[in-house]
Amino acid sequence: MPFLNSVINLVYHMDNRKLNRYVGDYDNFMRVWEMQKAQQEAAYNRQQQEIAELKDFVARNKARVATRNMAMSRQKKLDKMDLIEKVQEKAKPEFCFREGRTPGRMLFETKDLVIGYDSPLSRPLNLVMERGQKIAMIGANGIGKTTLLKSLLGLIEPFSGSVERGDFLQIGYFEQEMDQSIKTTCIEEIWQEFPSLNQAEVRAMLAKCGLTTKHIESLVRVLSGGEQAKVRLCKLLNRDTNILLLDEPTNHLDVDAKDELKRALKAYKGSVLMVCHEPEFYRDVVTDIWDCGSWTTKLI
Repeated sequence: MPFLNSVINLVYHMDNRKLNRYVGDYDNFMRVWEMQKAQQEAAYNRQQQEIAELKDFVARNKARVATRNMAMSRQKKLDKMDLIEKVQEKAKPEFCFREGRTPGRMLFETKDLVIGYDSPLSRPLNLVMERGQKIAMIGANGIGKTTLLKSLLGLIEPFSGSVERGDFLQIGYFEQEMDQSIKTTCIEEIWQEFPSLNQAEVRAMLAKCGLTTKHIESLVRVLSGGEQAKVRLCKLLNRDTNILLLDEPTNHLDVDAKDELKRALKAYKGSVLMVCHEPEFYRDVVTDIWDCGSWTTKLI
């Protein structure tokens, strides 16, 4: 997973559980990384060939008195050998949102909606979202974007005002973070959502989201933020929806997963309302932008 630091022109890349630093821009990183990957693959293959030859010699000669010492010498060489790790190819995700029935024209309409808990986070809002819109909600952290999403969904009561939801909505909701107290594996987490599927089908769903066998069999809470996000996306991708409410869906995702998510959202025929801080991600996806900083009452 590459991390870019454009200020000092460095790229950090997590590869085979090691964090490496590359000087230069992302294109230079890709050239250097591909070259290093090819070199490591060649070294791995040479060593595997040598190991095979040594093992074969030991197997054929350890029982013969005349060659036993040579066999033992080669066995010692095998035992002391520093093994070269095989280059692990990162699983690339394939996202495709299932589309449900056509909803009514109006999806959400708020009437003098004030969001908040103990105190208001917004001025009265009269917002309308219609079928076919794809909207990015932007603004600083902590001004109430997540609270607005949850108010639209009816997960929390508004401070005042009301929310009217349209007809025939099939909502897919992507939460910003996963509950860290859960004790299920990835397989169990998806099986709870889709109990009629068999294990092979569940594994295939998770693998299509870019998760390896090791991830799939692990507890969800021990996975990285990006891997947990892929588990949540797996649930969303495999349900019929006609509107997606996404709370910072790009958080923790690697470059390949972001690119694939962007492609999938552009192809999605339903409506989208998402919180996002990355213009390069949402710019080509959305039809409208709501600047939440213009209606918040919270001082940042």
